[in-house]
Amino acid sequence: MIRFLANRLLGMAVVLFLVCLFTYVIFFVLSPDPAVQICGKNCDPEAIDRIRANLGLDQPFWTQFWTFLSGLFAGRTYGTGANAIECAAPCLGYSFQTSQPVTDMILQRLPVSATVAVGAAVLWLLAGVSAGLVSAVKEGKFADRFITGLTLTGMSVPNYVLALLLQFLLVVTLGWLPFPQAVPFGEDPGRWFLNFLMPWIVLSIGAAAVYTRLTRANVIETLQENYVRTARAKGLSPGLVWRRHALRPALTPIVTIFGMDFAGLLGGALITETVFGLNGVGKLASDSITKNDQPVIMGVTLLAAFLVVVGNMVVDLLYTAIDPRVRVGSAT
Repeated sequence: MIRFLANRLLGMAVVLFLVCLFTYVIFFVLSPDPAVQICGKNCDPEAIDRIRANLGLDQPFWTQFWTFLSGLFAGRTYGTGANAIECAAPCLGYSFQTSQPVTDMILQRLPVSATVAVGAAVLWLLAGVSAGLVSAVKEGKFADRFITGLTLTGMSVPNYVLALLLQFLLVVTLGWLPFPQAVPFGEDPGRWFLNFLMPWIVLSIGAAAVYTRLTRANVIETLQENYVRTARAKGLSPGLVWRRHALRPALTPIVTIFGMDFAGLLGGALITETVFGLNGVGKLASDSITKNDQPVIMGVTLLAAFLVVVGNMVVDLLYTAIDPRVRVGSAT
């Protein structure tokens, strides 16, 4: 197990290093000169050179990248002398538009994205796995065909269309829900729940449809295995066969995509947050792309990559608890 964990940590470190390198090249080498972006089009060459020196862009590429990388772990200093500015770790730089630390901007928005992601993930996981099990049990019957039709509909409707439709129906026409706002849970739990309910539903519909199809296919395939037939021949109850012998092996691919989907969603649900006006990480990324705010875009990109890589590692560890074959393989 220790060797398994060490290999995963090493692989995660290599992937994150490559992501940092690739991202830095995209935003600071291949993109327009950041000094010009900060100073503006009418800035004189001397001012641009000063900005480049303060940002360290006058140094060789590998020196720049090492400074950026070390800033993530130990912080860094921009400029020299009386004009020096300290950037605490993890330092992602400063916004070209607001001059705020990118790390602070992301941390201010992260609770909203986390709330949206957790609520939607709970909904789509419960709905998707439950509907998939029912569909597998009732294979070929009316319930199976009905659920299949619902999943096709859920997969076909874009998020922004569903969001606008729900707003018109539940907010404007019926008045059952308020227009979503980022209300803190401690301020009013009931109001918090009602404000986030629509974003949760919008994000969970499409994902629940995918999880339903995946669960159904995996469970039906697992039921054809010899060990399931043997369990039935021994006289085990149908419920025990489903729980212990059919559902558990079928969960492995579901855990895989759930870890990746949830981690990616923590990096911001761009469309949903933009449509509902929620100031999460996704909305921050959307606004930064519009304004070409390179440090903020890069910070959100690195956050999303980090969450996906960590989520993938957590999934690998969960495999050892779900599937004994993985546990045996990691010990050899």
